[in-house]
Amino acid sequence: MLRRLHPDQPESFAFTSANQAWAEAQITKYPEGRQASAIILLLWRAQEQEGWLSRPAIEHVSEMLGLAFIRGLEVASFYFMFQLQPVGSVAHIQVCGTTSCMICGAEDLMAVCKEKIAARPHELSADGKFSWEEVECLGSCANAPMAQIGKDYYEDLTTDRMGEIIEELSAGRVPTPGPQNGRYASEPLSGLTSLTGYDSGKTQYNASVQLAKDIGDTVKRIDGTEVPLVTPWQDKAANASTKPPAKPKTRTAPSAPVTETKAEVAPAPASEDASRAKPKRGKTAPAEQTDAMKGENHAAGAAPKTDTPAEAPEDGTTGSGSKPVTLDAPRDARADDLKSIKGIGPKLEAMLHDSGIYHHDQIAAWTDAEVAWADQNLAGFKGRASRDGWVDQARKLAAGAESKDSTRAKKDGNHKE
Repeated sequence: MLRRLHPDQPESFAFTSANQAWAEAQITKYPEGRQASAIILLLWRAQEQEGWLSRPAIEHVSEMLGLAFIRGLEVASFYFMFQLQPVGSVAHIQVCGTTSCMICGAEDLMAVCKEKIAARPHELSADGKFSWEEVECLGSCANAPMAQIGKDYYEDLTTDRMGEIIEELSAGRVPTPGPQNGRYASEPLSGLTSLTGYDSGKTQYNASVQLAKDIGDTVKRIDGTEVPLVTPWQDKAANASTKPPAKPKTRTAPSAPVTETKAEVAPAPASEDASRAKPKRGKTAPAEQTDAMKGENHAAGAAPKTDTPAEAPEDGTTGSGSKPVTLDAPRDARADDLKSIKGIGPKLEAMLHDSGIYHHDQIAAWTDAEVAWADQNLAGFKGRASRDGWVDQARKLAAGAESKDSTRAKKDGNHKE
């Protein structure tokens, strides 16, 4: 089917303030330069707000992501989940017309839609409340025939039940989605013949239907106030910086052609909220955290300092550790290949460089407390330094030899993180 923009377009589009905040938060899930990955999320939220995707909506989302409009249009016109024309104010009904549903009566369901909504797909009903279309397989073949109404599946349909659902929706009620013939999920209608313990501990409805009932947004528009807007990785820096750093002590840096630096990092907060706020693997950490990890001596124009880590507790534990000695720049303007250490890939190498760590001998000199610091403060790679034995590998590499692990890592040639 050729999918084009509707000829009648609104003059403009804007997210509600809540949806705008939600959309901006979703973009932060992706690394710098990869924000375009949020395109489907944002287009879907625009459709949830308006019911369909207008040209101004696609342009607005494309602009938020720094994309040419044609790229946003490519995505919106490719996926049938996106509606490019106005839909009913109450619900848009998508009837599956592929093999299983067709054999089981999909054409009869479409006949009901033609009678009660409009003679042709994508036309609005006389009262403007409904629209419908035939779609390809929706993957619920064991519950054929079925239709997707709003965000949920209505399965095991009959013509009578389809008519009742439309009438209920028109009256402002939301019928319970899922199987409409008494089945719990996809088990035999006559009841289970095996795995009879399946009934133990189940919810009132199957998982999909139960979630739809709990959320309650089956067909309604989403203005952003119905769902949480704060993403788990936000406000991490504010929580992590509540404790002031301990008073630095003087430490003699290892011999090197340039002056090395040292900065303490306050112990990470032990609260449950702070642990939940830690960025997920592959996510971009907040800028405040990156600055804290680098240390104050790496600020633009700052003079190098010689500090010391906090001493480990007497019981031998390292807590959040102490930041290793760092450099303002690699010696002779040439950093070692840190990726030759197993467990360090391009992303971790860049993070280490940002922290002032460029050479094998720097890692080779790490104490247990400094390893603990790396385990805690390399966002998204908690425990990596100790788990992969970076210090032992770095000592061999600093001495000019190949470690067993680094040799294998080079052979693999992928440096996966």
